Amino acid sequence: MTVTIENLRDRVRGPVITETDQRYDEARRVHNAMIDRKPWVVVRCANAGDVMAAVDFARANRLDVAVRGGGHSVPGFGTCDEGVVIDLSAMRGVRVDPVRRTARVEGGATWGDLDAATHAFGLATTGGIISTTGVGGLTLGGGIGYLSRRLGLSADNLVSADVVTADGTMRLVDEDSEEDLFWAIRGGGGNFGVVTSFEFRLSPVADIYGGPMFFDLDRAGDVLRFFREFIAEAPEEFGGFPGFHLAPPLPFIPQNRHGLPHQLVVTCWTGDVREGEQVIGRLREVAPVVAEHVGVMPYPLLNSAFDALVPPGLQHYWKASFVRELTDESIEAHITYGARVPSVNTAVHIYPINGACHRVGQDGTAFAYRDANFASVIAGMWPDPADNEANIAWVRDFYAATAPHAEAGGYINFMAGDDQERIRANYRQNYERLAAIKRSYDPDNLFHLNQNIRPGMAHAA
Repeated sequence: MTVTIENLRDRVRGPVITETDQRYDEARRVHNAMIDRKPWVVVRCANAGDVMAAVDFARANRLDVAVRGGGHSVPGFGTCDEGVVIDLSAMRGVRVDPVRRTARVEGGATWGDLDAATHAFGLATTGGIISTTGVGGLTLGGGIGYLSRRLGLSADNLVSADVVTADGTMRLVDEDSEEDLFWAIRGGGGNFGVVTSFEFRLSPVADIYGGPMFFDLDRAGDVLRFFREFIAEAPEEFGGFPGFHLAPPLPFIPQNRHGLPHQLVVTCWTGDVREGEQVIGRLREVAPVVAEHVGVMPYPLLNSAFDALVPPGLQHYWKASFVRELTDESIEAHITYGARVPSVNTAVHIYPINGACHRVGQDGTAFAYRDANFASVIAGMWPDPADNEANIAWVRDFYAATAPHAEAGGYINFMAGDDQERIRANYRQNYERLAAIKRSYDPDNLFHLNQNIRPGMAHAA
């Protein structure tokens, strides 16, 4: 071995965990309980220097590298067999500059960490839907959330980043420094290095008006057809989405509805409350509301509302697509399979990504589907491994029924481990440039445990 574990321990401040350590089983675990991998070493990094040392160690010993932030990667990219896990979970600091309206966020922070820090100043940036999701993974894949229509993707609000590349070098990237790398990490996933900190642009968002609304399944067609027309012209302050869920056992939902499939619309309005009441009130005119929990609440409260449905230790299998038009045929397919949602944890969501997302060109960042109007996800999640075969089949059949009405590519943060053949389609016209940048910064594909972009030929940006 070129560099030993003892050498590594001498260089890092955080714990270096191997299979003889009593913390090993906990350290190798990720959110998806389907994933059971045994890395050779887990480096729980305390700072960027630890990350640089771990990258050097893996490269010198020709070991696989897995990078873990929040650990939510459905394919389990945050761990590996016989390799090095660079665990950023101890690096969760957030520093807000309320004058410049920016936040500097360490690579292991979650959206809950960031929301809590920024909300104190009445500020926010686009996050996801689950607050325990890592800031890093979501942002590197693009970053779709409640504020996307108003503020753009998480990646669109990225001002700069610190990146440790495959040669162990720390690089500050922004629009003026290492601009190719800065372009690539805004949607290109974890292909180009380990991001140890992100600097985000913040916007005034404190309280929102909104919450979940449940409708009878037999009115789902009416709701989805209305939403299709409504969202095309809706004010950008509206950031809600439709979907399908089994009604959870919550106090505001009638008990006789618990566990039954429903059409759901999660609403979020970031403008004047009175205007929001009028806009969201239009949904009540489409179909009777079975149950709702709509009102004024802190933005972080909405952004964590689904957390209890996505605890660690579930079985996960997901599929995703970008959609330009929510056709009648697609709506019918969603209703057919949405009626068969297999567990209370499973979520089928159709996120609108028009508005501010469309104001960035298709080659403005690595995120290529700027002409799509929706990003749909079939997020299969359930507790019992005995249900894996049946529930995976449901996800695949659902996807197969909707795929003819969708684009070839999908949002990489929602994709399964068996979606590698879709990588080129996910990036469309941007793929060749990404492959060339990959060749510049990671010619040996050290960072390949991801939705992988292989090193390609030189490319003129």
